[in-house]
Amino acid sequence: MNELLKFFVKYSSWFLFMIYVAAGCALLFSSNPFQHHVYLTSANVVSSEVYRGANSITSYFSLRDINEDLQRRNSDLELEIYRLKEQLRTADQKLYADTMTVDSALSRYHFIIADVINNSINHTHNYITIEKGRLDGIEPEMGVMDQNGIVGIVNVVGDHTARLISVLNPYLRLSCKVKGAAQVGSLVWDGKDPGEAILEELPKHARFVKGDTVVTSGYSTVFPEGVPIGTILSGQRDREDNFYTLRVKLFTDFSTLSTVRVIRDNMKQELQTVEKELQIKDEF
Repeated sequence: MNELLKFFVKYSSWFLFMIYVAAGCALLFSSNPFQHHVYLTSANVVSSEVYRGANSITSYFSLRDINEDLQRRNSDLELEIYRLKEQLRTADQKLYADTMTVDSALSRYHFIIADVINNSINHTHNYITIEKGRLDGIEPEMGVMDQNGIVGIVNVVGDHTARLISVLNPYLRLSCKVKGAAQVGSLVWDGKDPGEAILEELPKHARFVKGDTVVTSGYSTVFPEGVPIGTILSGQRDREDNFYTLRVKLFTDFSTLSTVRVIRDNMKQELQTVEKELQIKDEF
């Protein structure tokens, strides 16, 4: 306490000076209209800069939430596109008329948003780890995409995380086609450029030009039909001259992968059960 009193006594002249300055400023700005106007203007400028800086800081820390919200909105829009395609297909072709209504087709797919926590692109066989697992509804053999195109297929599932086989893995082969065409081939990575893949076994009567879009065929419960994959860079026939081999520029940038969408097909078990029964009947 004595030290505190000594401090005030030692600097009493400074404290007294500050009190006089504060009192003088108060009298000056309150008694004179011009000085009062200058004070208010300056205070508004300072406070505006402070608010602007605080807003920039809070906006920066909100980017993650904003990004996740945009991903959810984009996935809802993409899901609506697939639902509309399914509805049109049902209306035009009357597929599964006895077992599938328009309402069930609309609810066939939904997305589970997940963050990428590990990803490789430079290995011979590349894998991706996401921060969603069995407790979030993730199951093996689910297709995965981002806002640009396909990413891979779920391979191993834990309670809270899951591992994907990346498109940049020769073990993964996907059924694909040129958009607008019916001929189907297999997409596989040749281990060279992480931005490109190969579409093999495309029948020789298939028609395509450089720049055409390659999409999923829909011949599985992994990906819906029409999920974008990339564009054709070049094409050539194999030695036997029966099939084309196309080099495809992938839409997905695997070097910047951060948020993905896991595709859940609500009709997967039903389709697998029907196909299994058909296989049993064929055996007999």
